[in-house]
Amino acid sequence: MTNSTATLRFAITWDYRCPYGRIAHDHIVTGLRAGANWKVTFLPFCLGQSHVEEGQSDIWDRPSEDSGIYALQFAISVRDNQPEKFLDLHAALYNYRHDTHGDLTNTDKISEVASEHGVDVEAVRRDLATGRPLGIVKAEHSGYVNTHAVWGVPTFVMGDSAVFVRLLDRPRSDQDAITTVERVIANIGWDSLNEFKHTSVPR
Repeated sequence: MTNSTATLRFAITWDYRCPYGRIAHDHIVTGLRAGANWKVTFLPFCLGQSHVEEGQSDIWDRPSEDSGIYALQFAISVRDNQPEKFLDLHAALYNYRHDTHGDLTNTDKISEVASEHGVDVEAVRRDLATGRPLGIVKAEHSGYVNTHAVWGVPTFVMGDSAVFVRLLDRPRSDQDAITTVERVIANIGWDSLNEFKHTSVPR
């Protein structure tokens, strides 16, 4: 049960390559599964595009050269067309990447992971063939870069504020996940706090 009575509405960026993104999204998925009173918008953010140097073409124009964008497109298709399957797929793809060092360019393996979680893979493939998911990744990534100066994963977005957050530990329990995320959200609007970083990893 969530700590808040009012629904918390926020967005968060993801790219399956990021280990800190995995930790943050683990908290969010765990909290949502436990009944947290949140309305979360999952925003694709392509780390490859964020590292494109001046004079280079965008990753959207050469997606085969990026190691993470296929998985983003696949997940976007599920998010938009099979939303009831998204959370399970989302968690499974993070686990695939970070627990088994899975290759995000291996389309057969990603399809296998998706099938194991009830995703209609053929429907996703048809969607991917249209180019729609790639266009959505481009539009949403570019949109929040332009409006909120988002530069990385995981970034929480709430209203006009965007905050990059690096958590170190995966959730120890449902309540730990909920408390952690709500503690982050509670501080997003604190404009005077621009940077708060330990000089060493606290343990």
